Amino acid sequence: MKIKRKIIQIDEDQCDGCGVCVPSCAEGALQIIDGKARLVAEKYCDGLGACLGECPNDALKVIERDAEDFDEKAVEEYLHSKEKAPQKKPLPMAGGCPSARIQSFAPAVSCQEANRPVSHGDTPSALTHWPIQIHLVPPTAPFLKGADLLVAADCTPIAYPNFHRDFLKGKAVMVGCPKFDDADEYVEKFAAIFQAAGIKSITVVTMEVPCCQGLPMIVRKGLELSRKKIPLEHVIISTRGEVLRAQPVMA
Repeated sequence: MKIKRKIIQIDEDQCDGCGVCVPSCAEGALQIIDGKARLVAEKYCDGLGACLGECPNDALKVIERDAEDFDEKAVEEYLHSKEKAPQKKPLPMAGGCPSARIQSFAPAVSCQEANRPVSHGDTPSALTHWPIQIHLVPPTAPFLKGADLLVAADCTPIAYPNFHRDFLKGKAVMVGCPKFDDADEYVEKFAAIFQAAGIKSITVVTMEVPCCQGLPMIVRKGLELSRKKIPLEHVIISTRGEVLRAQPVMA
């Protein structure tokens, strides 16, 4: 039955699909569908507007209209079904998928690195492990134990020319896209990592574009869920490859 009540309204012209609002809705009423934030069902939205302050484009607002009544029991069942839903797994391959096979290795540092000029192909890689995609890294990965963690939007290594030297060196890295990836899955993944791995510090590197700003929110939500206190810094890179801002984030 529909009643007149407060409920979220999404301006699709203003929404860029960044996904920042998704983890801020405890009822799971919002999802990114076809590149836009959508209300999954009216009965899942309590109309309190907890998601409003997270939207960088002011695409969300609370209005009063005829809508299906908020159903707390339905929300509980919905969230429970999401928790129990089977996780998507990659198709099996002989010997396991190479993309997900855990590897640890020493960074490629030349003994003469400090004494020679840098030219194309001479800059050594600071990467010490594989995989690096957030979706593929298990919370129990050995390279996460006691690590300084770098969480990077996957455009940042392309935009910032000295990414390995200035950000990656000495850190375990995980990359992903907050716009196209599953925000809820990532919140749970990071919470599990922070609970199990003894992470010493977290650096989140994003681009300046609005759709990137969901990544520090996802990491912060995971940190809150884990109940751990870990220093967290957010670095923003411009589309021209410059560091615009680096600041601590309060969890």
